Amino acid sequence: MSFPVKSQKQADGRFKKWGFIQEENKYLRVILLEDEETVHNAFFDRGFKEVDDEN
Repeated sequence: MSFPVKSQKQADGRFKKWGFIQEENKYLRVILLEDEETVHNAFFDRGFKEVDDEN
């Protein structure tokens, strides 16, 4: 994800990144492996609220 609205490193070394998909009007959460390139999982995150707290 080139321009995430939020990024967070997990305790296991993986990264969570959220991006807004305008065509769907939803936020997509992408879980990346430690290399920050390999996608482990991706799904629309219905509970995500964009907050500028730790980005």
